[in-house]
Amino acid sequence: MRGAGNRRRSLVPERGSLRIQLLSRSLLILAVLLTFIGVFQYVVMKDFIYRNKAETMQRQMMSIPRDLLQGDAAVQERPMQGNPGQGASQPGSTGGGQPSSAADGGTAGGAGSTGQAGVQDGNAGQAAGAGSATQGGGGRRQPWVFPDSAVARIDANGEFTVLTNWPGSAEPPKLDPAQYSEALNRKSGPGPNYWILPDSAGVEQLVVVQAVPSGPGRTDTLVQISTPTGTMKDVLIRQLLTFLLLSVLAMAAGLIGFLPVLRRTLVPLNNMVSTVEQIDAGNLATRFPAYQGQHEIDRLAESFNGMLERLETSFEAEKELKEGMRRFVADASHELRTPLTSIHGFLEVLLRGAAHHPEQLDKALKSMHGESARMNKLVNDLLQLAKLDRTPHIELKEGSLEGVLREMEPQLRLLAGSRELELQLEPDTRCSFDADKIKQVVLNLFHNAVQHTDAEQGRIRIAAGPSKEGVALSVQDNGPGIGAAHLPHLFDRFYRSDSSRTRKYGGAGLGLAITKSIVEAHGGTIGVSSIEGEGSTFQVILPKHPLSLPEERK
Repeated sequence: MRGAGNRRRSLVPERGSLRIQLLSRSLLILAVLLTFIGVFQYVVMKDFIYRNKAETMQRQMMSIPRDLLQGDAAVQERPMQGNPGQGASQPGSTGGGQPSSAADGGTAGGAGSTGQAGVQDGNAGQAAGAGSATQGGGGRRQPWVFPDSAVARIDANGEFTVLTNWPGSAEPPKLDPAQYSEALNRKSGPGPNYWILPDSAGVEQLVVVQAVPSGPGRTDTLVQISTPTGTMKDVLIRQLLTFLLLSVLAMAAGLIGFLPVLRRTLVPLNNMVSTVEQIDAGNLATRFPAYQGQHEIDRLAESFNGMLERLETSFEAEKELKEGMRRFVADASHELRTPLTSIHGFLEVLLRGAAHHPEQLDKALKSMHGESARMNKLVNDLLQLAKLDRTPHIELKEGSLEGVLREMEPQLRLLAGSRELELQLEPDTRCSFDADKIKQVVLNLFHNAVQHTDAEQGRIRIAAGPSKEGVALSVQDNGPGIGAAHLPHLFDRFYRSDSSRTRKYGGAGLGLAITKSIVEAHGGTIGVSSIEGEGSTFQVILPKHPLSLPEERK
């Protein structure tokens, strides 16, 4: 059930998963960018459309004949004259903008006919959207009023006159006098003069103002054209809606396309999660893939692999330490139980009456003495090992190793018995060492050689001399040798290559372990080489000038 739950959690992305976070943040960034682009596009397009419309209106304004503008103004400003029955003056005037009149000596009917014609012309002009005027009686018409626009004139006195307005439109907007003055003084520029203002009905208008010449060398008249901005806003709204639709489609396409890309990108991370789950299950030998195509993930995998190797090494060392401690306790208990059992047995014999027999009493006492001495040696060796492991007390003094061996020669020959002892000592053997500890090293190695050589045919050679690493000390014998399978464990505690023979001589397998600890406390090394059937050689290397030892060794 637990495994099924884990699989369900892995198949359904959680809200806090990296995949969802990356996807949501990417879409959020995309939406912000599209919003910024949309706003920027709206502002730029609005200015472009308004400016383009203003330039178009300005060009149209410049195409209006100036005399027509001035003539229309004169007609609209001139008061009514003559008899209305004679058709003297109508809004639609005859050629050249002059009021119609009858010819001299003509009849009233002729005059009326002429006025009627003028009225008809004026009505025709209004019917055309107030966009026609006649010139010189020739009947040529010039369109100058524009659809859905209002035209006004501002003279030098600031008087605002509406020349034409689109039917149904409100009064066109008026600018401030300062703005008109600015437009009048602005002879030319990089763009048209335009403003956005509401008219009298509140409808937003695009207002363009242009200065026109009123006479030779004089420019004191302004012409204003205004048109509603509704159509332009409709274009902007359509473009904005189009952009929003395209943005939504782009985000949807990005979501559809980004999901498989994101899933493929996160494959190395998912592999690492799977590997971690295997490691968490207890398989420390599992390693992360070294190359997955992503530099950061590969570096992380390399770091995790290094950490796993160190952890595995630490666990193995701890396991070996525990196993060694278990063996140590078992061997120590066994070694202590043997003499205690012997002593206990001899005491029972004595209690049964052997105390009254001098021979049995003497034999029992000697056996108990030997077993107690053996037990005492074992305890002392264990205590010494514990001290060497914790805080070895080493007093280093410079001296000659040759002198120490010469001093020990009588004792060594006594221990050798009938065996042949050879000393090969060179004079240049000065180094820093603790004399008592080195003597113990020599005695342990020599005692080991004595145990494994024949009492009559045995040969032991002790050599000392300079070496590349410092001073070399070796103890060689012609014993049976040591098998290759035993060499790696020879310096382990309670390890015996020949259990029966070592026990015969009272050894517990601690001598070589103590020797190794003493040598390492000096900063040296110890090794062994052996050939079965020919003998063994133990070699100790002591540095001439050892590095500074920790304070606990001083």
